[in-house]
Amino acid sequence: MLINQVGASIGSTLATTTFGLVVPLDQLANLLVLTLAFTIVGLILFAFAFWIMNKVAPFSVRKEIEDDQNTALAIVMGSVIIGIALIVAAAVHG
Repeated sequence: MLINQVGASIGSTLATTTFGLVVPLDQLANLLVLTLAFTIVGLILFAFAFWIMNKVAPFSVRKEIEDDQNTALAIVMGSVIIGIALIVAAAVHG
């Protein structure tokens, strides 16, 4: 409530984000660029991890998951992706 009153009193120099946080407009562009940069880094890390897992495995990961319905392999692959997501989230959070 207080944040909205402060934002309304200052005027057009503030922007309200999705979570209700008030951010100065000059910092909003910087935040958007950082978000885009971390998104790209995260996607590159996900692709690299998937590529490494495919190269290290002595079998076709795609065939094992899709054709043979290997649930254990899918869980391991998902766990690696979640682990990388936690690392990227910690880097973004600082």
